[in-house]
Amino acid sequence: MPNLILRLALPSPLRRLFDYLAPAGVSRSALQPGVRLRVPFGRREMIGVLVEVDSQSEVPLDKLKPALELLDARPPLPAPLFKLCLWTAQYYQHSLGDTLSWALPVLLRQGEPAETRQERYWLASKGASVDDPRLARAPRQRDALKALAQHPHGVAHSLLGQLQLNRDSLQLLHEKGLVRVEVRRTQPHAKPAHWLAQPELPLNAEQRAAVNAVASGWGQFNAFLLAGVTGSGKTEVYLQLIHQCLQAGKQALVLIPEINLGPQTFDRFARRFNARIALLHSAVNDRDRLDAWLAARDGEADIIIGTRSALFTPMKNPGLIIVDEEHDASYKQQEGLRYHARDLALVRARQEDVPIVLGSATPSLESLHNAHSGRYALLKLTQRAGGASQPRFLRLDVKSRPLDSGISGPMQQAIAQTLAAGQQVLVFLNRRGFAPTLLCHDCGWLSECPRCDARMTVHQRYQELRCHHCGHVEKQPSNCPKCQHVDLRPVGAGTERAEERLALLFPDYPVLRIDRDSTSRKGAMDRLFATINKGEPCILVGTQMLAKGHHFPRVTLVSILDADGGLFSADFRASERMAQLIVQVAGRAGRAEEPGKVIIQSHLADHPLLVQLTEQGYFAFAEQALSERRSAGLPPFCHLALLRAEAHKPGQAESFLDEACNEAEHLLGELGLSGIELLGPVPAPMERRAGRFRAQLLLQGNARAPLHRLLNHWLHALEQMPSGRAVRWSLDVDPIDLF
Repeated sequence: MPNLILRLALPSPLRRLFDYLAPAGVSRSALQPGVRLRVPFGRREMIGVLVEVDSQSEVPLDKLKPALELLDARPPLPAPLFKLCLWTAQYYQHSLGDTLSWALPVLLRQGEPAETRQERYWLASKGASVDDPRLARAPRQRDALKALAQHPHGVAHSLLGQLQLNRDSLQLLHEKGLVRVEVRRTQPHAKPAHWLAQPELPLNAEQRAAVNAVASGWGQFNAFLLAGVTGSGKTEVYLQLIHQCLQAGKQALVLIPEINLGPQTFDRFARRFNARIALLHSAVNDRDRLDAWLAARDGEADIIIGTRSALFTPMKNPGLIIVDEEHDASYKQQEGLRYHARDLALVRARQEDVPIVLGSATPSLESLHNAHSGRYALLKLTQRAGGASQPRFLRLDVKSRPLDSGISGPMQQAIAQTLAAGQQVLVFLNRRGFAPTLLCHDCGWLSECPRCDARMTVHQRYQELRCHHCGHVEKQPSNCPKCQHVDLRPVGAGTERAEERLALLFPDYPVLRIDRDSTSRKGAMDRLFATINKGEPCILVGTQMLAKGHHFPRVTLVSILDADGGLFSADFRASERMAQLIVQVAGRAGRAEEPGKVIIQSHLADHPLLVQLTEQGYFAFAEQALSERRSAGLPPFCHLALLRAEAHKPGQAESFLDEACNEAEHLLGELGLSGIELLGPVPAPMERRAGRFRAQLLLQGNARAPLHRLLNHWLHALEQMPSGRAVRWSLDVDPIDLF
């Protein structure tokens, strides 16, 4: 019998497979692609995924080690998802082992069984009696046995604490043979007779047309862009589509951009459906996440809700994929496997042959371009649901006006009027902390980070200076480190400073700050939302965490304190992001009976972008922006790849990128490729970050195929370069941030 050579993908940055011999006693039929094996790797053991079985290896047989153990009877990843991982690794030019590792829950990466959790049950043994003489001097054991006797079907180990049963006492009873333990597989919930727990809301004509358009193509791949203004009832469209999906015996996958939207999305779906809902995101513990993942794989979860990594959740009967807030940058992974969940969701929908709906009030320019090109069907919702009106925009020119912690006089008056009318106010400032920097009024010293080309933010509550880029923290100085004078002043305003000032200006009303600092503790976000949902007058101060997905019916005024940040930026996407953010945060106003108003403070109130956005709306801005991108040859009318490098010493990263650039130019000639430009290398916009010096090289191609052909050959060359070992480098295909 010929030797079986197992080609495994290991969780490693190396873009190659590793050969092993089959473990002793394992048959050829058990070695299916996708199963996990425990293997020796150097001095440690690793969990690898089988990609293929061969009879030959480039490595001499006497040098090959046998795999230690086969962990699965069947592959944890179903064939379509395994195929998606192969595609992902190839497209994003990433290690297959690392890609498969991203796709598997943490416990499966560590070698845990890919089986639904088994629960231990404690039962009183047959014939056991509390009068047993061995319990005469053990009152706790006697009480525990008495309690177990009242539960003839047994008590689950996880419920012992609720019944105040002492685990040590049970263990001693077990040793005496008076109790026994049964291991039972957790039983799946039965499918409900009726899916709806609440009646569906009536749809307007546009919503009904959107539902019918998607439902007409069940069972085959179709891509839809649901472009609905804020408050237009996109979620109701999702819910009614999911209901039809469930009735057809299929599962639905719903992607959301951020963790903080998870609980409210889960609650809304749970109120509507008698369905088994799985929630997957990084705040769910590893064991619960594995259980949810397995429930989806085995068809025991009907609806799967999660952030970008939930895209890799297997489904036994996939029927529908929904990507909510499809424009959101959070769908792009910025470390390791730099995939875009929205783009991969489209690939998965095509492979699984199911419809996909991309929803947003402010669609990305890429998605709008695809809709105009006929790749997606465009479904528009132009009216707010329930008869609510669109908010009214006011641009407030603050040039030469005094600002009190970033808040102008007219803005204060508008806030006071709204609160007096018994309504709520949302104050938006996309900057955490008390102030962006600390300044010495005597010598001009600024609080700069010692590890980054950035200034440290003042966090007054903790008397700290924090770098929001590398995490460096220092105690706030009492005198200037340069001239020793004490006149240190916080410059600019962050959410902390706005919160403090608003609390002084409006002492009769609660001021609630919602940002990453105030919601870091478990349950903090839920407590804040519970206060808001009481409907009493209050002021919400927050960052972009408040901008999307939330429904605050009593908010009638949105105050945007600083709209100038995205008007001048080195990043060509800055204006698109700023427009999306303004429209999204404005959409929190006037979602019920009372009309909403949005006041935008700006030193450039007559800027053409702000004028067009506030007077003609997001879609007019988007058409103009697409026209400009077409003229400039920028995405979506070209395709990008960004090679980043960083090193401890200045110049090292540039040297590596110079060599990489020369290699790319050589390959362009050798492969006969055209329509690809090399831009750089140049220092990164923030050259020094976390003590490392960074540079980048941008590749821009008119067509995707030639660019990827170049990348395939180029990366093999980069991995062989000696200069690459002195730097940390990475390739980002379809980057959304040029930093």
